[in-house]
Amino acid sequence: MSPSISATLKQDHIQIQAIYQRIVASDVRDEQIRWQNLFVWEVARNTVGEELVLYPALEKHVQGGDRLAKKGRQENQQTKKRLKAFQQLDPSNRDFKPMLMTLMDDLGRHMHTQEMEDLAILEETLSPHESRSMAKWFSRTKIFVPSRAHPHMPSKPPFETAVGLGVAPFDQMMDLFRKWPNKDLVGPE
Repeated sequence: MSPSISATLKQDHIQIQAIYQRIVASDVRDEQIRWQNLFVWEVARNTVGEELVLYPALEKHVQGGDRLAKKGRQENQQTKKRLKAFQQLDPSNRDFKPMLMTLMDDLGRHMHTQEMEDLAILEETLSPHESRSMAKWFSRTKIFVPSRAHPHMPSKPPFETAVGLGVAPFDQMMDLFRKWPNKDLVGPE
């Protein structure tokens, strides 16, 4: 049986936190670059996936969901701005780890609120089938969205979808030239 939207997003959050821990624990520049690329890739895809799947669902199914979606989009916009700056930093820069820690602190609060409040409220309004369908949609959406932070892109469908589909192939092509961690070290997705 497929996981719910809550379980899917929580798994994304666990993955992001694990990658963050790998970056912080390492003092080897090449290793940090590899984990940094994966961190940016995961966070960028997660934020756009939320904007395309989660926030429209909150607006549609939850009373007061417009307010929750607006808050989530604002937080994601801040994350994208910080992620954009972080993705351009070399690990040898003295601001590398402090910037990452600030980014993760903000992201951690966002993920906690989302899990404990937004997703809990949304799950109450969805049938198990709807929740599983939304989880599949979220996972599929992440395949086609940009894999780098683009804070100037629109954050609401349909404009985000159109712009994202145009930007994603360029990001994905550049990903071919980036260094990545050994897949065996990442853990299950």
